[in-house]
Amino acid sequence: MTFPIIDAHQHVWDPNRAHYDWMGDSLEPINKKMTLADLLPELRTAGIDYTVQVQSADNSDDTRLMMESAAAHNEVAAIVGYVPLERPEQAARIVESWKDDTRMVGVRCLVHNQPDPEWLLRPNVDEGLTVLEKAGLTFDVVAESPELLALLPELSRRHPELKMVVDHLGKPPIDLDEREPWWTAIAEAAENPNVFAKVSGLYSASGDLAAWTADSVRPFYERALEVFGPSRLMYGGDWPISILAGGYRRVWAGVSALLEGVDAADREAILGRTAADFYSIDSARIGF
Repeated sequence: MTFPIIDAHQHVWDPNRAHYDWMGDSLEPINKKMTLADLLPELRTAGIDYTVQVQSADNSDDTRLMMESAAAHNEVAAIVGYVPLERPEQAARIVESWKDDTRMVGVRCLVHNQPDPEWLLRPNVDEGLTVLEKAGLTFDVVAESPELLALLPELSRRHPELKMVVDHLGKPPIDLDEREPWWTAIAEAAENPNVFAKVSGLYSASGDLAAWTADSVRPFYERALEVFGPSRLMYGGDWPISILAGGYRRVWAGVSALLEGVDAADREAILGRTAADFYSIDSARIGF
């Protein structure tokens, strides 16, 4: 029996129901209601069985939208929601409210939008991360700058039992001339076996999201494969942001090209098993 394919990074949103302070006219055609029903035909064409829906805004309204999406679609195997890490008592109450829903597996905050690049190291935020660590929830790290990626070793030291995943491989400098400091920082982040990474959102860093090619992404994917191994890498389609980078089918085709050089077991890990293990996805939800 083949292990199901899981897209470990997919969003839904509705600007009429939740506030997205990063969304504006520059993000057409995705600055509108985007639902899983819009994506399902492309998932089925690609042969993808399940998704992990991931936080898009620092508010509970966004999490409720994902919960509604999951209730309507069995394809949603897990949800990474939002809690205010800087308010650990409130974060603990929200986490407690999730305990009977096996789909609620982790937390993400848009830390890259914080003015303080060391926001994650603040004492109150550190206490919020301890809430996740004690509850057995995972933490998606939006390390979209070298400074944020460089925090991972310290976060690992402070929270040795907290499972973390670097979204989008920490935004490597695709189509740029210099690979450092990302090249070194991603290896240092990977030294902790509880740190994983997503092969997702790997678009050009030159300004045009659609300028990437599988060949331009390949050195950074291969570096991640070298330092994490397939058992700590997971595929994510990053829809609907991927619409701005050529569309879901192009992203899937690009990742498929990258995986041509790995054996069947490693491909199975990156395309599903790693996500299932990292997020402790309820086996009953994915039929495996």
